[in-house]
Amino acid sequence: MVDRSKAFGWAANDESGVLSPFHFSRRENGENDVTVKILFCGVCHSDLHTIKNHWGISRYPIVPGHEIVGIATKVGKNVTKFKEGDRVGVGVIIGSCESCESCNQDLENYCPEVVFTYNSRSSDRTRNQGGYSDVIVVDHRFVLSIPDGLPSDAGAPLLCAGITVYSPMKYYGMTEESGKHLGVNGLGGLGHIAVKIGKAFGLRVTVISRSSDKESEAIDRLGADSFLVTTDSQKMKDAVGTMDFIIDTVSAEHALLPLFSLLKVSGKLVTLGLPEKSLELPMFPLVLGRKMVGGSQIGGMKETQEMLEFCAKHNIVADIELIKMSDINSAMDRLAKSDVRYRFVIDVANSLVTESSAEILEEHVDHGVSITSRF
Repeated sequence: MVDRSKAFGWAANDESGVLSPFHFSRRENGENDVTVKILFCGVCHSDLHTIKNHWGISRYPIVPGHEIVGIATKVGKNVTKFKEGDRVGVGVIIGSCESCESCNQDLENYCPEVVFTYNSRSSDRTRNQGGYSDVIVVDHRFVLSIPDGLPSDAGAPLLCAGITVYSPMKYYGMTEESGKHLGVNGLGGLGHIAVKIGKAFGLRVTVISRSSDKESEAIDRLGADSFLVTTDSQKMKDAVGTMDFIIDTVSAEHALLPLFSLLKVSGKLVTLGLPEKSLELPMFPLVLGRKMVGGSQIGGMKETQEMLEFCAKHNIVADIELIKMSDINSAMDRLAKSDVRYRFVIDVANSLVTESSAEILEEHVDHGVSITSRF
């Protein structure tokens, strides 16, 4: 039987996705483990999809969160890479088989037995809960070092959003020659980081969007070279066949045909968003233009550490709105409406600790939200 220790966070208990205070347990720190006191946790669009069961795979109760930065408070006897007091990160995955072809290629994220940080089970069948909580215990092989100079709060979203855009840039050859033209479809949590990383790789970056609302900030603040509004038929016509690559970050249902038209011959469209409904894939522009469409999801542990070092070197962080844990439900409502510039991050250490159980109980009973315990 695995020894357990108490933990506290906020969980969704059903498809309403409403998060409320939740007592649960973590395993005790093992010989290969690192125990992390959580300081900050980013709010990913996947968190929203999961708590509302948009993908049909949710198992409640769920403590979301896989963009975790904290302090190592305990390390196992076999752990040499980390010590108590180190600033560390935990991303989307916390385990894999470590012996398959993908794992042997440092692609643990594609392992058939990959273990996700939340909404999953470990090998001992215990449920894994994420970073909207005070503490997490993780195998050291899935813990990352946060480089000096990378802030804990604005650096947290890099653990999902950052690696999600970095990995396809490397794999699909976007970094091999500077000056190539990259289109970034959608300027949200993923898109704004894609602009920053693309520019750091020497790419010419155009943001593609349905409206001009974010044009000035895309160019003046994020550093994009140009901005293309898809509803402007003349500008879309002028942009036909001008892009070498497009990273599509949009997670809502949308047409792919207009994006294919923007690509040069042999251009590549890489999709990162996960819409609830399947998208139509037109064959004619692919065949007649020798164009490619591919996908990508996060990266392995080695590449994720490489990405963190790259971002620290180039001063790349997410643009964030820091929130308290008690603000999470309103933040989720805003996230569903794309009303955030550009990533919510929860100040876990300063908002979970300062709210006593009595205060939480009084506040949330008044709002009809129940407090749940699972041990």
